Amino acid sequence: MSEDDLLENYRKAFDVKVGFGERPALILIDFCQGYFDPECDLYAEVDDALASALRVRQAARAAKVPVILTGVSYHPSAIDGGRFFEKAAPLRYFIEGNPMGAFAEGLEPQDDELVIMKQYPSAFFGTSLASTLTAMGVDSVLLTGLTTSGCVRASCVDAMSHGFRTAVVAEACGDRHDAPHEANLFDMNAKYADVVGEQETIQFLRQLN
Repeated sequence: MSEDDLLENYRKAFDVKVGFGERPALILIDFCQGYFDPECDLYAEVDDALASALRVRQAARAAKVPVILTGVSYHPSAIDGGRFFEKAAPLRYFIEGNPMGAFAEGLEPQDDELVIMKQYPSAFFGTSLASTLTAMGVDSVLLTGLTTSGCVRASCVDAMSHGFRTAVVAEACGDRHDAPHEANLFDMNAKYADVVGEQETIQFLRQLN
């Protein structure tokens, strides 16, 4: 099957756009220092993704949309890491107290922003995020973060599974390589979420304001 035929095949099956919700929340997933330090195993060239996420965050705050940051943190013994910690060696950088697990420069949490610390890929798994969003009256989420093929994708699937309209801001997500980044954006857009652009997202937020 040619690439054109493949794309047409996907359009027949998955060409549905659900749109933004009415009461969104912005989630910034795992923008941790390790991804920005060339000496760290986690390092990826994702400065542009952070810059985009910060612009979306500014628009969300102006529109009084809830902003939620997620990070990863493990007990010093890593007993709470389970099979994920066993499989993914770079997770050692997220043991409590390691500076690589701190939020990236420019993304320090504000007093009115919720911080969710997690041990597994999804921002929803094993956390209070879904119930908190529901209690706040949120009907939809805007996802940004690192990495596209890992924690962003896992959070996207769970957001949809919990009943939230889900939008993934393409420029505000990043990965270690373009291939998994683009492949996962394509697949999330086909099945779980709307993959949207930064400017489209900011315009939506401005309309709310």
